[in-house]
Amino acid sequence: MSAELRVNLEQLRANVRAVRERMAPSEVLVVIKDDAYGQGVEPIVGAALDAGARWFGGIDVDSAVRAKRVAGDRARVFCWMTVSADEARAAIAAGLELGVGDAAYLEQVAAIGGPATVHLKIDTGLRRNGVRPERWRAFCARAAEHERAGRIRVAGIWSHIAEASDADDDVSRALFDAAVTVARGEGLSPETRHLAASAAAWHRPEFRYEMVRIGAFCYGVRSADGPDIPGTAPISSLVAKAISIGEDVEISLGAVDGYPSALAGRAHAATPGGARPVVRVDPFSSRVEAWPGAAVGDEVILFGDGGHGEPTPTDLAELIDTVGEEPLLRVSPLVPRVYTP
Repeated sequence: MSAELRVNLEQLRANVRAVRERMAPSEVLVVIKDDAYGQGVEPIVGAALDAGARWFGGIDVDSAVRAKRVAGDRARVFCWMTVSADEARAAIAAGLELGVGDAAYLEQVAAIGGPATVHLKIDTGLRRNGVRPERWRAFCARAAEHERAGRIRVAGIWSHIAEASDADDDVSRALFDAAVTVARGEGLSPETRHLAASAAAWHRPEFRYEMVRIGAFCYGVRSADGPDIPGTAPISSLVAKAISIGEDVEISLGAVDGYPSALAGRAHAATPGGARPVVRVDPFSSRVEAWPGAAVGDEVILFGDGGHGEPTPTDLAELIDTVGEEPLLRVSPLVPRVYTP
């Protein structure tokens, strides 16, 4: 294999410390969904724990269970995907806290017992799961019944927001606050409210409550069209090697290239001869404009922290109208992850 995704764990620790300092006194839940955005759950969780992280979470049960195995009693782990009864049972047995945003799922989780620790989700307008406001009171009343019977423990109330505009987010926050009031009126006492993700949490303190869910910023990925986040930098660099020299320099990431074909003719990469355009992307290799003295084995940085003139993940994402996490997630699992302490 001629390519590597190089992950700088010390930079991750610095990022997590910077984010936690900004969000204090609110807790920071470090998002580790999709194998920590393709960077590897276990080393990411271990390094984030070193930086003081006390919460982790993600959509998929697999990433969350792996995070809990590393964290043990040092941190709580939240998983918000609605899953089958067997998956929910395994998640509860592993010590995960579950997001519940559906009345039928509430019954399913309560039937497992344990008691299960849950966070109830109100739909504040994004329509990404969650109980509609007109059904929320009855939902909370039923959750309170289950809690009194010892089947569940309601640890949190939460939601997602669109982060499309401040005005829209303000409407969502008002709905969220009203939902918390209703839940308390039905006898619930959630200790953790969480509404905001990276962008809103960073810029709007009133959205932080007891906890915020931060993914991108912990990995040094800024929002598309957004400013750099002080104290953070990208933790990962995708590095390929020249495999043939001709009119252009051919590089390869392996059997599954994973570099977005739409970047051909738009992106550049860092080479020993400076920044060079990416001129062609094929299914199994890419080509970069040649530089003087190019040789087989020379390293080409397709994205990183920008320290060698390469684009960051968000720089690439902006060229094709997507988010900065996508270049990370597009890196094939066949590409080795190499960690620096």
